[in-house]
Amino acid sequence: MTSVEIKSRNVCFGGEQIQFSHASDDCNCEMTASIFLPPLATHAKVPVLWWLSGLTCTDQNFVTKAGAQRYAAEHGVAIVTPDTSPRGDGVPDDPEAAYDFGLGAGFYVNATQQPWAKNYNMYDYITRELPQVVAAGFNVDMGRQAISGHSMGGHGALTIALKNPGKFRSVSAFSPIVSPMNCPWGHKALGGYLGDDKEAWAAHDACALIAQADEKLPILIDQGDADDFLESQLKPRLIEVACAQADHPLTLRMQPGYDHSYYFIASFIGDHVAWHAQALAH
Repeated sequence: MTSVEIKSRNVCFGGEQIQFSHASDDCNCEMTASIFLPPLATHAKVPVLWWLSGLTCTDQNFVTKAGAQRYAAEHGVAIVTPDTSPRGDGVPDDPEAAYDFGLGAGFYVNATQQPWAKNYNMYDYITRELPQVVAAGFNVDMGRQAISGHSMGGHGALTIALKNPGKFRSVSAFSPIVSPMNCPWGHKALGGYLGDDKEAWAAHDACALIAQADEKLPILIDQGDADDFLESQLKPRLIEVACAQADHPLTLRMQPGYDHSYYFIASFIGDHVAWHAQALAH
């Protein structure tokens, strides 16, 4: 098992905020991630909440801006925040260095197209390799997992939960891309990483997956109604319709006046941590 290198550790709300790196076989580069361990982790294995971040982010955006550590400490939950893409020498980026493809924009899929396929295997990394690294390196209970995320990471959280029935106790999202098959961000990312095969796209589209999901894991979504990307990219009404048609439990909370930023996430992250903590309690 790959060992972790601790890059930093800070006491926070009685627990520890740790950043670490490790060699990744899935992404063929060194990957960096962060974990918050609540005080309870000093003497008991704690459940894990995965947080997947959005376009342009690293593991640090959520760690430094969301204010989730206070709530995770209170509820005795670890929070793992991966990076959003492979990085480093030799890892290809968008030729025009665009923010919505390549570095910082892995979209939580396994790329099949060149030159992306060697490194951009974020789906396997998040669902297989990183959990093994975390389980080996920290005092966590991998039998109790939950997943959440923002924007591109909300897409990742929803699709990964839907594609892995039984793996997660709960799933939530902030401002998620609910149907990448029906928005410009999704067309660019899925087309670039997966090619023109629309069936491959559908395997990473939350609305398409809900239509065929056997597990009816309740979904919590918060969405600001002042989000600049609301109608062009996020389209929450699509998942509302998909869940209604499939009789899939959904709580969609439209939050008046809130935008796409971490100010929005910080305002409601306590609700989400509590939602997951309840599902992870036993």
